[in-house]
Amino acid sequence: MSALGGAGGALGSMLGHAVGRGGLILGAVVGGVVFVVGGGFLCQRLGWIRRSQRFWTIAGGLFGFALACLVALSTLSSPVGPVLSSLLVGAGALLGALLGQSAHTES
Repeated sequence: MSALGGAGGALGSMLGHAVGRGGLILGAVVGGVVFVVGGGFLCQRLGWIRRSQRFWTIAGGLFGFALACLVALSTLSSPVGPVLSSLLVGAGALLGALLGQSAHTES
C-alpha cells in the first residue's frame, strides 16, 4: 500500500502538472486515492486480506494517505519527507486491516 499510494501520488502529480500548480496537487490526491483503493482490491485478490477486511484496509489507507499529503506538503523543501510520508499509507492500511478483522470469522 505504501508503494501504491506513493506511486499513485507521483503519477497523478505528473499528469496534473500539465494543467498547472492546482492540477499538480489535485492530480496527486486523485492518483493516490485511486491507487490506494485499487491496492485494497489487489490485497484481497492476492489473499493478503479477507473480503471483510477490504473496506477497513482501504479506509485506513486513505486516512494514512491524507496524513501523508499533509506531511509531504509541509516538507517539500526536502526529498526525505515526501518519500517517507508514503509509509503512513501502509501503516494506515495495516491498522485498518487489523480493525476489520473479526474474532467471529474464520482465518
